Amino acid sequence: MASPNPVSSLFTQVDITPAASTKSQQVHGYGDEHSILLRQILTAQDRQNELLEELVNLLGSHHKQRQHELSQWKQANPELSKSCRKAAEALSKVQVEFIDKMTGEVHEYSDVFMDGEYMLNEFVDRYGPRMAHLNGVLQVLAQLGSATPGPEAPAT
Repeated sequence: MASPNPVSSLFTQVDITPAASTKSQQVHGYGDEHSILLRQILTAQDRQNELLEELVNLLGSHHKQRQHELSQWKQANPELSKSCRKAAEALSKVQVEFIDKMTGEVHEYSDVFMDGEYMLNEFVDRYGPRMAHLNGVLQVLAQLGSATPGPEAPAT
């Protein structure tokens, strides 16, 4: 038995009422709100980028000033600069020996360090301050004795 109207089952009924249009307006309202939020985020990111650029420029200018002062000192004291470089090279060899001795002791007593805190503290007390001071002295001597850099290219 065939249905009386087979064509009517192919079509669906669409309800167009004022409630559907208010829902559409609400969606558009959210779209406007999202646009506003995205603009605010973009503005905040632009400001953050400006601040980062200022920070980079500030740090760069501080570094350039420090390099300029160091270069002037080296020009005023060329013999002392050479002496600092030689001292840094010699002290670097001492540092290598010191580190070799320290690592040898670590390998020899690693089990004791694991078992007791007292021995580990003794080790740190014995080598820690010397290592820190030696590194500091080496850093100063190396910086004062480093080769004078050539003129810097202007930033573009």
